[in-house]
Amino acid sequence: MVNAGQAADGYSAVFFMEGSQVARQMRLSEFGAFLDGYVGLSDLAETDVRAILVNLSPELNVRSLVFFRIWFDEEGRADSSWNLPIEALAEQGAKGPDMGGGPIRLVCRSQCPDPAVAQELWDPDMTPGSNHFQTIRKAVVANSLHFQKIEPEEENIPVLTASSPDENADDDGRDRARLAQVLREQRLRIKTLQSVHRDSLADIQREHRLEMQALRSDMAALEQRHERVRLSNEQLKTRLSQRNEQYLSMQEKMAEGDDRQRQESNVNAETVLLREQLERKQRELELRDDKIVALEQENHDLRHREPAEDSLLEQLRSQVVFLVAYHPGVGHITLPYSDIETYFGNPLAYAAERCGMNEPAYKEWLAHYEHPVCSHLDDEGKACGEPIMRVTQPAEYQSGVDDRCDQHKA
Repeated sequence: MVNAGQAADGYSAVFFMEGSQVARQMRLSEFGAFLDGYVGLSDLAETDVRAILVNLSPELNVRSLVFFRIWFDEEGRADSSWNLPIEALAEQGAKGPDMGGGPIRLVCRSQCPDPAVAQELWDPDMTPGSNHFQTIRKAVVANSLHFQKIEPEEENIPVLTASSPDENADDDGRDRARLAQVLREQRLRIKTLQSVHRDSLADIQREHRLEMQALRSDMAALEQRHERVRLSNEQLKTRLSQRNEQYLSMQEKMAEGDDRQRQESNVNAETVLLREQLERKQRELELRDDKIVALEQENHDLRHREPAEDSLLEQLRSQVVFLVAYHPGVGHITLPYSDIETYFGNPLAYAAERCGMNEPAYKEWLAHYEHPVCSHLDDEGKACGEPIMRVTQPAEYQSGVDDRCDQHKA
Protein backbone atom coordinates (compact mmCIF):
# COMPACT_ATOMS: atom_id res chain seq x y z
CA MET A 1 0.00 0.00 0.00
CA VAL A 2 1.16 3.59 -0.64
CA ASN A 3 0.56 6.63 1.54
CA ALA A 4 0.31 9.60 -0.77
CA GLY A 5 1.39 12.07 1.88
CA GLN A 6 5.00 13.22 1.85
CA ALA A 7 7.19 12.70 4.91
CA ALA A 8 7.94 15.90 6.77
CA ASP A 9 11.65 15.22 6.81
CA GLY A 10 12.22 14.09 3.25
CA TYR A 11 10.81 13.15 -0.16
CA SER A 12 9.56 9.93 -1.79
CA ALA A 13 9.49 9.02 -5.48
CA VAL A 14 8.89 5.96 -7.68
CA PHE A 15 11.23 5.14 -10.57
CA PHE A 16 10.16 2.80 -13.40
CA MET A 17 13.17 0.95 -14.82
CA GLU A 18 13.76 -0.27 -18.36
CA GLY A 19 16.90 -2.38 -18.42
CA SER A 20 19.53 -0.41 -16.51
CA GLN A 21 17.95 3.00 -17.23
CA VAL A 22 15.24 5.02 -15.48
CA ALA A 23 12.38 5.10 -18.00
CA ARG A 24 9.86 7.11 -15.93
CA GLN A 25 9.83 9.06 -12.64
CA MET A 26 6.94 10.23 -10.50
CA ARG A 27 6.31 11.47 -7.00
CA LEU A 28 4.82 9.01 -4.54
CA SER A 29 1.50 10.90 -4.58
CA GLU A 30 1.27 10.45 -8.38
CA PHE A 31 1.97 6.72 -8.01
CA GLY A 32 -0.90 6.55 -5.50
CA ALA A 33 -3.21 7.96 -8.19
CA PHE A 34 -2.20 5.12 -10.52
CA LEU A 35 -2.97 2.57 -7.80
CA ASP A 36 -6.40 4.13 -7.22
CA GLY A 37 -7.17 3.66 -10.92
CA TYR A 38 -7.75 7.34 -11.68
CA VAL A 39 -5.29 7.32 -14.59
CA GLY A 40 -3.58 4.71 -16.75
CA LEU A 41 -0.43 4.40 -18.84
CA SER A 42 -1.22 3.02 -22.30
CA ASP A 43 2.45 2.41 -23.10
CA LEU A 44 2.67 0.01 -20.13
CA ALA A 45 -0.38 -2.10 -21.08
CA GLU A 46 0.06 -5.79 -20.19
CA THR A 47 3.54 -5.17 -18.78
CA ASP A 48 5.26 -6.46 -15.65
CA VAL A 49 7.10 -3.30 -14.56
CA ARG A 50 10.23 -3.25 -12.43
CA ALA A 51 9.87 -0.23 -10.12
CA ILE A 52 11.83 1.30 -7.22
CA LEU A 53 10.57 3.26 -4.22
CA VAL A 54 13.19 5.96 -3.54
CA ASN A 55 13.10 7.74 -0.17
CA LEU A 56 15.24 10.89 -0.02
CA SER A 57 16.45 13.15 2.77
CA PRO A 58 15.80 16.92 2.63
CA GLU A 59 19.39 17.22 1.29
CA LEU A 60 18.34 14.84 -1.59
CA ASN A 61 20.51 11.98 -0.33
CA VAL A 62 19.09 8.47 -0.83
CA ARG A 63 17.83 7.04 2.45
CA SER A 64 16.14 3.79 1.38
CA LEU A 65 15.28 1.80 -1.75
CA VAL A 66 12.62 -0.87 -2.32
CA PHE A 67 12.90 -2.86 -5.59
CA PHE A 68 9.33 -4.08 -6.35
CA ARG A 69 7.26 -5.40 -9.28
CA ILE A 70 3.80 -4.24 -10.38
CA TRP A 71 1.57 -5.45 -13.24
CA PHE A 72 -0.34 -3.11 -15.58
CA ASP A 73 -3.43 -4.55 -17.34
CA GLU A 74 -4.50 -4.25 -20.99
CA GLU A 75 -5.77 -0.70 -20.34
CA GLY A 76 -2.49 0.41 -18.74
CA ARG A 77 -3.98 0.52 -15.23
CA ALA A 78 -2.13 -0.78 -12.17
CA ASP A 79 -3.19 -4.17 -10.82
CA SER A 80 -6.11 -3.47 -8.44
CA SER A 81 -5.11 -6.39 -6.19
CA TRP A 82 -1.57 -5.07 -5.68
CA ASN A 83 -1.06 -4.30 -1.98
CA LEU A 84 2.66 -4.57 -1.30
CA PRO A 85 3.54 -2.48 1.82
CA ILE A 86 6.57 -0.82 0.24
CA GLU A 87 6.73 2.11 2.68
CA ALA A 88 6.75 -0.23 5.69
CA LEU A 89 9.35 -2.44 4.00
CA ALA A 90 11.55 0.62 3.42
CA GLU A 91 11.67 1.23 7.18
CA GLN A 92 12.62 -2.42 7.85
CA GLY A 93 15.31 -2.79 5.20
CA ALA A 94 18.83 -3.92 6.10
CA LYS A 95 21.91 -1.81 5.41
CA GLY A 96 22.85 -1.38 1.78
CA PRO A 97 25.52 0.52 -0.16
CA ASP A 98 26.55 4.09 0.62
CA MET A 99 24.99 6.40 -2.00
CA GLY A 100 26.41 9.66 -0.64
CA GLY A 101 24.61 10.06 2.66
CA GLY A 102 25.76 6.94 4.50
CA PRO A 103 24.51 3.35 4.14
CA ILE A 104 20.95 3.20 2.83
CA ARG A 105 18.14 0.85 3.86
CA LEU A 106 17.76 -1.70 1.07
CA VAL A 107 14.88 -4.10 0.32
CA CYS A 108 15.10 -6.49 -2.65
CA ARG A 109 14.36 -10.16 -3.35
CA SER A 110 17.69 -11.36 -1.91
CA GLN A 111 17.42 -9.01 1.11
CA CYS A 112 13.79 -8.96 2.20
CA PRO A 113 12.60 -8.59 5.83
CA ASP A 114 9.39 -10.53 5.01
CA PRO A 115 9.99 -13.78 3.04
CA ALA A 116 6.27 -13.96 2.19
CA VAL A 117 6.58 -11.04 -0.26
CA ALA A 118 10.09 -11.80 -1.61
CA GLN A 119 8.71 -13.13 -4.93
CA GLU A 120 7.09 -9.73 -5.61
CA LEU A 121 10.50 -8.03 -5.44
CA TRP A 122 13.53 -8.07 -7.75
CA ASP A 123 17.31 -7.82 -7.36
CA PRO A 124 19.36 -4.84 -8.61
CA ASP A 125 22.17 -5.34 -11.12
CA MET A 126 25.57 -4.36 -9.72
CA THR A 127 27.56 -5.15 -12.88
CA PRO A 128 29.93 -2.34 -13.92
CA GLY A 129 28.36 -0.37 -16.76
CA SER A 130 24.78 -1.34 -15.84
CA ASN A 131 24.80 -0.71 -12.09
CA HIS A 132 21.29 0.22 -10.93
CA PHE A 133 22.60 2.09 -7.86
CA GLN A 134 24.71 4.38 -10.06
CA THR A 135 21.72 4.96 -12.38
CA ILE A 136 19.48 5.86 -9.42
CA ARG A 137 22.10 8.21 -7.99
CA LYS A 138 22.43 10.03 -11.35
CA ALA A 139 18.64 10.40 -11.59
CA VAL A 140 18.48 11.80 -8.05
CA VAL A 141 21.24 14.29 -8.83
CA ALA A 142 19.43 15.36 -12.03
CA ASN A 143 16.30 16.01 -9.87
CA SER A 144 13.84 16.02 -12.77
CA LEU A 145 10.99 15.91 -10.23
CA HIS A 146 12.15 19.32 -8.91
CA PHE A 147 12.37 18.45 -5.22
CA GLN A 148 13.50 21.42 -3.14
CA LYS A 149 16.97 20.69 -1.85
CA ILE A 150 17.75 21.91 1.67
CA GLU A 151 21.46 22.65 2.03
CA PRO A 152 22.98 21.40 5.30
CA GLU A 153 24.15 24.04 7.78
CA GLU A 154 27.87 24.57 7.84
CA GLU A 155 29.62 23.52 11.00
CA ASN A 156 32.62 25.28 12.51
CA ILE A 157 35.13 22.44 12.60
CA PRO A 158 38.26 23.24 14.65
CA VAL A 159 41.54 22.75 12.85
CA LEU A 160 44.22 20.88 14.78
CA THR A 161 47.85 21.35 13.96
CA ALA A 162 48.86 17.92 15.19
CA SER A 163 46.95 14.65 15.24
CA SER A 164 45.55 13.74 18.63
CA PRO A 165 44.71 10.27 20.01
CA ASP A 166 40.97 11.04 19.56
CA GLU A 167 41.56 11.90 15.89
CA ASN A 168 43.47 8.66 15.36
CA ALA A 169 40.63 6.74 17.01
CA ASP A 170 38.11 8.47 14.71
CA ASP A 171 40.22 7.53 11.67
CA ASP A 172 40.28 3.90 12.80
CA GLY A 173 36.51 3.96 13.29
CA ARG A 174 35.98 5.41 9.81
CA ASP A 175 38.28 2.77 8.30
CA ARG A 176 36.31 0.01 10.00
CA ALA A 177 33.04 1.56 8.86
CA ARG A 178 34.30 1.75 5.26
CA LEU A 179 35.49 -1.89 5.43
CA ALA A 180 32.12 -2.99 6.83
CA GLN A 181 30.36 -1.08 4.04
CA VAL A 182 32.50 -2.77 1.36
CA LEU A 183 31.76 -6.17 2.88
CA ARG A 184 28.00 -5.46 2.86
CA GLU A 185 28.12 -4.38 -0.77
CA GLN A 186 30.07 -7.52 -1.76
CA ARG A 187 27.62 -9.78 0.10
CA LEU A 188 24.70 -8.03 -1.65
CA ARG A 189 26.39 -8.47 -5.03
CA ILE A 190 26.96 -12.18 -4.35
CA LYS A 191 23.28 -12.62 -3.41
CA THR A 192 22.07 -10.80 -6.55
CA LEU A 193 24.42 -12.82 -8.79
CA GLN A 194 23.11 -16.05 -7.25
CA SER A 195 19.56 -14.88 -7.91
CA VAL A 196 20.40 -14.07 -11.55
CA HIS A 197 22.01 -17.50 -11.93
CA ARG A 198 18.87 -19.21 -10.59
CA ASP A 199 16.65 -17.24 -12.97
CA SER A 200 18.92 -18.06 -15.95
CA LEU A 201 18.93 -21.76 -15.08
CA ALA A 202 15.14 -21.76 -14.79
CA ASP A 203 14.84 -20.07 -18.23
CA ILE A 204 17.18 -22.65 -19.81
CA GLN A 205 15.22 -25.53 -18.29
CA ARG A 206 11.93 -24.00 -19.46
CA GLU A 207 13.29 -23.57 -23.03
CA HIS A 208 14.52 -27.16 -23.00
CA ARG A 209 11.13 -28.46 -21.89
CA LEU A 210 9.43 -26.48 -24.68
CA GLU A 211 11.89 -27.84 -27.28
CA MET A 212 11.36 -31.41 -26.09
CA GLN A 213 7.57 -30.98 -26.20
CA ALA A 214 7.77 -29.57 -29.74
CA LEU A 215 9.92 -32.50 -30.89
CA ARG A 216 7.54 -35.00 -29.31
CA SER A 217 4.59 -33.30 -31.03
CA ASP A 218 6.37 -33.46 -34.41
CA MET A 219 7.14 -37.16 -33.90
CA ALA A 220 3.54 -37.91 -32.90
CA ALA A 221 2.22 -36.06 -35.97
CA LEU A 222 4.55 -37.99 -38.29
CA GLU A 223 3.56 -41.30 -36.74
CA GLN A 224 -0.13 -40.43 -37.17
CA ARG A 225 0.42 -39.52 -40.83
CA HIS A 226 2.33 -42.74 -41.39
CA GLU A 227 -0.45 -44.78 -39.78
CA ARG A 228 -3.13 -43.06 -41.92
CA VAL A 229 -1.18 -43.77 -45.12
CA ARG A 230 -0.66 -47.39 -44.08
CA LEU A 231 -4.38 -47.90 -43.42
CA SER A 232 -5.28 -46.23 -46.71
CA ASN A 233 -2.83 -48.49 -48.54
CA GLU A 234 -4.31 -51.59 -46.95
CA GLN A 235 -7.80 -50.47 -47.94
CA LEU A 236 -6.69 -49.93 -51.55
CA LYS A 237 -5.09 -53.38 -51.66
CA THR A 238 -8.29 -54.93 -50.33
CA ARG A 239 -10.41 -53.15 -52.92
CA LEU A 240 -8.04 -54.16 -55.71
CA SER A 241 -8.19 -57.79 -54.59
CA GLN A 242 -11.98 -57.63 -54.66
CA ARG A 243 -11.87 -56.20 -58.18
CA ASN A 244 -9.63 -59.02 -59.31
CA GLU A 245 -12.00 -61.60 -57.83
CA GLN A 246 -14.90 -59.92 -59.58
CA TYR A 247 -12.99 -59.96 -62.84
CA LEU A 248 -12.23 -63.70 -62.55
CA SER A 249 -15.81 -64.45 -61.59
CA MET A 250 -17.00 -62.55 -64.65
CA GLN A 251 -14.74 -64.57 -66.90
CA GLU A 252 -16.17 -67.82 -65.48
CA LYS A 253 -19.74 -66.65 -66.00
CA MET A 254 -19.02 -65.59 -69.56
CA ALA A 255 -17.61 -69.06 -70.35
CA GLU A 256 -20.78 -70.73 -69.07
CA GLY A 257 -23.30 -68.57 -70.95
CA ASP A 258 -25.34 -69.78 -73.97
CA ASP A 259 -25.00 -66.61 -76.02
CA ARG A 260 -21.21 -66.75 -76.15
CA GLN A 261 -20.64 -64.03 -78.74
CA ARG A 262 -22.88 -61.50 -77.03
CA GLN A 263 -21.31 -62.25 -73.71
CA GLU A 264 -17.82 -61.95 -75.17
CA SER A 265 -18.69 -58.50 -76.53
CA ASN A 266 -19.95 -57.37 -73.14
CA VAL A 267 -17.01 -58.97 -71.44
CA ASN A 268 -14.53 -57.20 -73.70
CA ALA A 269 -16.09 -53.84 -72.87
CA GLU A 270 -16.11 -54.68 -69.17
CA THR A 271 -12.59 -55.99 -69.42
CA VAL A 272 -11.35 -52.76 -70.96
CA LEU A 273 -13.10 -50.80 -68.23
CA LEU A 274 -11.69 -53.03 -65.49
CA ARG A 275 -8.21 -52.86 -67.01
CA GLU A 276 -8.39 -49.08 -66.97
CA GLN A 277 -9.58 -49.15 -63.38
CA LEU A 278 -6.89 -51.65 -62.49
CA GLU A 279 -4.17 -49.55 -64.07
CA ARG A 280 -5.45 -46.46 -62.31
CA LYS A 281 -5.47 -48.26 -58.97
CA GLN A 282 -1.98 -49.59 -59.61
CA ARG A 283 -0.75 -46.05 -60.30
CA GLU A 284 -2.41 -44.90 -57.08
CA LEU A 285 -0.72 -47.74 -55.23
CA GLU A 286 2.65 -46.75 -56.67
CA LEU A 287 2.07 -43.14 -55.58
CA ARG A 288 1.06 -44.35 -52.11
CA ASP A 289 4.20 -46.49 -51.91
CA ASP A 290 6.33 -43.49 -52.91
CA LYS A 291 4.63 -41.36 -50.23
CA ILE A 292 5.20 -44.08 -47.63
CA VAL A 293 8.90 -44.28 -48.54
CA ALA A 294 9.20 -40.47 -48.35
CA LEU A 295 7.42 -40.34 -44.98
CA GLU A 296 9.57 -43.15 -43.58
CA GLN A 297 12.69 -41.31 -44.75
CA GLU A 298 11.42 -38.07 -43.20
CA ASN A 299 10.64 -39.92 -39.96
CA HIS A 300 14.15 -41.43 -39.96
CA ASP A 301 15.75 -38.03 -40.66
CA LEU A 302 13.83 -36.40 -37.79
CA ARG A 303 14.82 -39.17 -35.39
CA HIS A 304 18.49 -38.91 -36.28
CA ARG A 305 18.89 -35.26 -37.20
CA GLU A 306 21.68 -33.31 -35.55
CA PRO A 307 20.70 -30.49 -33.14
CA ALA A 308 20.97 -26.96 -34.57
CA GLU A 309 24.28 -25.18 -34.04
CA ASP A 310 24.42 -23.08 -30.84
CA SER A 311 21.06 -24.53 -29.70
CA LEU A 312 20.50 -25.79 -26.16
CA LEU A 313 20.47 -29.46 -27.31
CA GLU A 314 23.78 -28.97 -29.15
CA GLN A 315 25.35 -27.44 -26.05
CA LEU A 316 24.03 -30.34 -23.96
CA ARG A 317 25.40 -32.90 -26.40
CA SER A 318 28.83 -31.24 -26.61
CA GLN A 319 28.83 -30.85 -22.80
CA VAL A 320 29.21 -27.08 -22.98
CA VAL A 321 26.03 -27.00 -20.87
CA PHE A 322 25.10 -29.72 -18.36
CA LEU A 323 21.58 -30.63 -17.30
CA VAL A 324 21.51 -31.54 -13.62
CA ALA A 325 18.54 -33.14 -11.82
CA TYR A 326 18.10 -33.81 -8.13
CA HIS A 327 16.21 -36.71 -6.54
CA PRO A 328 16.22 -37.83 -2.88
CA GLY A 329 18.35 -40.91 -2.37
CA VAL A 330 20.32 -40.24 -5.55
CA GLY A 331 21.40 -36.65 -5.11
CA HIS A 332 22.41 -34.50 -8.06
CA ILE A 333 22.51 -36.37 -11.39
CA THR A 334 24.32 -34.96 -14.42
CA LEU A 335 22.17 -36.22 -17.31
CA PRO A 336 24.04 -37.46 -20.41
CA TYR A 337 22.68 -36.17 -23.70
CA SER A 338 21.51 -39.67 -24.65
CA ASP A 339 19.44 -39.99 -21.44
CA ILE A 340 17.58 -36.65 -21.61
CA GLU A 341 14.51 -37.98 -23.46
CA THR A 342 14.38 -41.09 -21.22
CA TYR A 343 14.59 -38.94 -18.10
CA PHE A 344 11.80 -36.53 -19.07
CA GLY A 345 9.64 -39.48 -20.08
CA ASN A 346 9.61 -40.74 -16.47
CA PRO A 347 11.92 -38.96 -13.98
CA LEU A 348 10.97 -41.22 -11.05
CA ALA A 349 11.68 -44.40 -13.02
CA TYR A 350 15.06 -42.96 -14.04
CA ALA A 351 15.92 -42.09 -10.42
CA ALA A 352 14.78 -45.55 -9.25
CA GLU A 353 17.04 -47.23 -11.81
CA ARG A 354 20.00 -45.16 -10.59
CA CYS A 355 19.24 -46.47 -7.08
CA GLY A 356 19.10 -50.06 -8.32
CA MET A 357 15.37 -50.32 -7.55
CA ASN A 358 12.13 -50.62 -9.44
CA GLU A 359 9.81 -47.64 -9.59
CA PRO A 360 7.12 -48.86 -7.09
CA ALA A 361 9.79 -49.66 -4.47
CA TYR A 362 11.41 -46.25 -4.96
CA LYS A 363 8.03 -44.50 -4.64
CA GLU A 364 7.31 -46.42 -1.42
CA TRP A 365 10.69 -45.37 0.04
CA LEU A 366 10.16 -41.78 -1.16
CA ALA A 367 6.80 -41.61 0.66
CA HIS A 368 8.55 -42.84 3.81
CA TYR A 369 11.44 -40.37 3.31
CA GLU A 370 9.14 -37.37 2.88
CA HIS A 371 6.80 -38.34 5.76
CA PRO A 372 8.44 -40.83 8.16
CA VAL A 373 5.49 -42.09 10.22
CA CYS A 374 4.20 -45.55 11.11
CA SER A 375 1.91 -46.85 8.32
CA HIS A 376 0.40 -49.74 10.28
CA LEU A 377 -3.37 -49.94 9.75
CA ASP A 378 -5.72 -50.93 12.58
CA ASP A 379 -8.94 -52.91 12.15
CA GLU A 380 -10.79 -49.77 11.02
CA GLY A 381 -8.18 -49.03 8.33
CA LYS A 382 -6.74 -46.05 10.21
CA ALA A 383 -2.96 -45.53 10.03
CA CYS A 384 -0.94 -45.36 13.27
CA GLY A 385 0.92 -42.16 12.23
CA GLU A 386 3.54 -42.36 14.98
CA PRO A 387 6.80 -40.55 13.96
CA ILE A 388 9.65 -42.98 13.25
CA MET A 389 13.30 -42.81 12.22
CA ARG A 390 13.85 -41.87 8.57
CA VAL A 391 15.84 -44.29 6.39
CA THR A 392 17.88 -41.98 4.18
CA GLN A 393 19.20 -44.61 1.73
CA PRO A 394 16.69 -46.37 -0.57
CA ALA A 395 18.73 -49.59 -0.71
CA GLU A 396 18.54 -49.93 3.10
CA TYR A 397 14.76 -49.54 3.31
CA GLN A 398 12.67 -52.63 4.14
CA SER A 399 8.94 -52.38 3.56
CA GLY A 400 6.89 -53.52 6.55
CA VAL A 401 9.85 -53.04 8.91
CA ASP A 402 11.30 -49.57 8.50
CA ASP A 403 7.84 -48.02 8.08
CA ARG A 404 6.62 -49.36 11.46
CA CYS A 405 7.05 -47.96 14.97
CA ASP A 406 8.53 -50.15 17.73
CA GLN A 407 5.04 -51.20 18.87
CA HIS A 408 3.96 -52.49 15.44
CA LYS A 409 7.24 -54.00 14.22
CA ALA A 410 6.36 -57.21 16.08
